[in-house]
Amino acid sequence: MSKTFQPDKSAVKMGSVVQVFALALVIAALSEWMGPLPIELGIGKVVLLPMIWALLIGLVLGLLHQRLPRPVKLDLHGQHFAAAVLSCALFLFIAKLGLLVGGSLPQLSKVGWALALQELGNLIGCILLGMPVALLLGIKREAIGATFSIGREPGLAIVGERFGMDSPEGRGVLAEYITGTLIGAIFISLLAGLVTSLNIFHPFALAMGAGVGSGSMTAAAVGAVAAQHPEMADQIATYAAAANLIATTLGTYLTLFISLPLAVRAYRWLEPILGRNRKAVAIDNGAAQQPVDEVHTPYLKLGMRLLSWVMGGLTVLIANRVGHGIPMLDALPGVAIMIGVVLVGDLIYLGTRRKLPAVCWISFVAMAMTFPSTPYAAEVAALTGKVNFFAMITTMLTFAGLSLAKDIPAFRRLGWRIVVVSLLANAGVFLAAAAIAQFFVGSL
Repeated sequence: MSKTFQPDKSAVKMGSVVQVFALALVIAALSEWMGPLPIELGIGKVVLLPMIWALLIGLVLGLLHQRLPRPVKLDLHGQHFAAAVLSCALFLFIAKLGLLVGGSLPQLSKVGWALALQELGNLIGCILLGMPVALLLGIKREAIGATFSIGREPGLAIVGERFGMDSPEGRGVLAEYITGTLIGAIFISLLAGLVTSLNIFHPFALAMGAGVGSGSMTAAAVGAVAAQHPEMADQIATYAAAANLIATTLGTYLTLFISLPLAVRAYRWLEPILGRNRKAVAIDNGAAQQPVDEVHTPYLKLGMRLLSWVMGGLTVLIANRVGHGIPMLDALPGVAIMIGVVLVGDLIYLGTRRKLPAVCWISFVAMAMTFPSTPYAAEVAALTGKVNFFAMITTMLTFAGLSLAKDIPAFRRLGWRIVVVSLLANAGVFLAAAAIAQFFVGSL
């Protein structure tokens, strides 16, 4: 994996800690207060949800930090700390989804094949849509790294081990990573909202398509789909959670053994046809321009991770109250249960020497707590049901927004071609998975 993405274990600045958590509370409340804004596009519509406001407000604060007064002057240290908190806060969202899945396992078994086979969309959709366009735009071997997956951390590790991060394939997956980190959630939210409004796919198929293996992108897509089908919101979140769990566990291995070899073969076959007369475009990863003392995302120890979960929970409570009218004391037990689930899952992850991702253990613990045969499952489901998952999505993307500005310099170096290819790869994953799932759930 590229050195750029290895955690920096230097001490966290307490000023950044206080500032990030305080800004998150204000931004989440403000975003929920602003509410959704539907925009008609003729063939369909997109809805700018509170989570999009949260992303944009955080991004603006980071971009304009040199011109803002000290209380909202979010420097690089603060932006990188927000990125570290986001990784922790997403565990709360995973716990919420796991709690929904546990009580719905009998229902999910009815569409088991849809959940299993939609993962094929994750494997081939990005290649089918992204690879031809990349070659037509003059991108060469970088297209392999940019289109074999959605380019999250497992993708970085796979390409880094196979080709090296200084290779063209490494530059391609790095470009996909940066594009997805910076605008992936916004893009997938708008795309999912537009596709939902066209009424081509069943909402459950779109939900399964949303489970792409990225917490922030899944949250954004789920929110966009559920916003247009509020009567199915919990079921949409349930199907997305199950699909995301498959993508997180089996998806990494399927990516390694199927989609990456497939991308290599597709490049060898298509490049002589589509790219033969195209002028090659080099993709600069900017590594040579990185300063030696560059700030990195800090590694959060258990105590700081616990603080992140508690403050993330508090932000959820406020967003839940402002946007959905649920008193904080009523939702507090549900948030406490989710924090407990995350803590137990994280400790199991550490105790098993990180052999499975933490999100898997958290999902397993959460599902076990609401499985119909578990004692007090109904009571746990009732308590956690008072925590609206839209409020949780707004909270997650608040921290994402606060962390985005640090990636703008790298984003500018990528060039518009690789950005287009990266977004098409993300769109291909969502659309292909939804199309496959549609064959199984279209009659529901």
